[in-house]
Amino acid sequence: MLLPAETATPTLTARFSGIRAQTEDLCRPLLPEDTVVQPIVDVSPPKWHLAHTSWFFETFVLQQYQPGYRVFHPKYNFLFNSYYNSIGSRVLRNQRGTLSRPGLDEIYRYRAYVNEHMQEFLATAPEKNLAEAAPVIELGLQHEQQHQELLVTDIKYILSTNPLLPAYLPEKPKTVASAPRNPDMLQVKGGVYEIGYKGQGFCFDNELGVHQVYVDDFRIRNQLVTNGEFLQFMQDSGYQDFRHWLGEGFELATQEQWQAPLYWLKTDDVWQHFTMHGLQEIDLNAPVTHLSFYEANAFANWAGKRLLTEFEWEIACREFVPEVKKGNFLESQNFAPLPADNDETCSHLLGNLWEWTYSSYHPYPGFSKAPGALGEYNGKFMINQMVLRGGSCATPASHIRATYRNFFHPDKRWQFSGIRLAE
Repeated sequence: MLLPAETATPTLTARFSGIRAQTEDLCRPLLPEDTVVQPIVDVSPPKWHLAHTSWFFETFVLQQYQPGYRVFHPKYNFLFNSYYNSIGSRVLRNQRGTLSRPGLDEIYRYRAYVNEHMQEFLATAPEKNLAEAAPVIELGLQHEQQHQELLVTDIKYILSTNPLLPAYLPEKPKTVASAPRNPDMLQVKGGVYEIGYKGQGFCFDNELGVHQVYVDDFRIRNQLVTNGEFLQFMQDSGYQDFRHWLGEGFELATQEQWQAPLYWLKTDDVWQHFTMHGLQEIDLNAPVTHLSFYEANAFANWAGKRLLTEFEWEIACREFVPEVKKGNFLESQNFAPLPADNDETCSHLLGNLWEWTYSSYHPYPGFSKAPGALGEYNGKFMINQMVLRGGSCATPASHIRATYRNFFHPDKRWQFSGIRLAE
């Protein structure tokens, strides 16, 4: 599961400090009361994220590689273990919102305690210990970056359930937008391609097992589907016409009375949506987001197109070589997708929105789980989920790559997920 990582160098130490600080920066605009709320099972309270990411380093690094380390609190393993059966029993996922204690101040003390001991370990541990721990530390940093993205999406959902619809951050000054580019379908030649991660740095185990796939010629749209286009689908009774939908998706949409993407509200015949900057009018040129796989697939059928497979997406990403630095990522603090970038051949393949693919989340050939608790990280979730590619406006820029495989159940809508069409 873990590829070789840097040993404890100033670079690794700086990355540890920076990533840990970025998590706390994301929580700084919140009130203490905001950090305990859990409106649905998919959303974890921000306070729990703060504690769990510290528990990870305490459990998998300090207790394993730092002789004499004393845990901050003996019950925190029960409170802040997420899903590691190998580590022991834990608070059930849907009960995380009941943890009014420990208080937020104590959780920050816990983070400071773990940070202090990690910095000491990185500075003084014997070279052998550092070499053994380095891949686990790297996994911990990547894990924390995943939780940074979850923090953004969870905070947005939490605030959206408050009747006051409070803003997370003040709205940025608006800039004059360039004219929207015309959508176009870009040709990609079929053939046999290698899929999977082949680099020397870190990747998750679900990216491993480089293998060949054959794809026919296909075409990929140069931009994401916009709010304006999705509004046309809605106005054409897209949510009511079963012909566009998978059967269980249509049943769910009917049962839940879906009429629009998550966070959309209609007031006086004007569509608005809740954003991290409060309630705003819909920008018709911006990509539509917060859609389930079912909605994405229904729109594609309505439009006479289809979704990409994850293999086609990876091939196209390599073909058009997007530059990560141009993407819309967590660091930009937009916390919303931006209109298509007219300077790119294929806009926002990395960053902006996770793109649903029509590929089930299955292991690659030769996949094997790591021994012990860390083997539970990805493998046991490889059933009943769909793959998303590309990262989003909530993804840290250093965390994404062309082979990254995200995965969610097809009904999930609270992530920054959107649609790219293919044919």
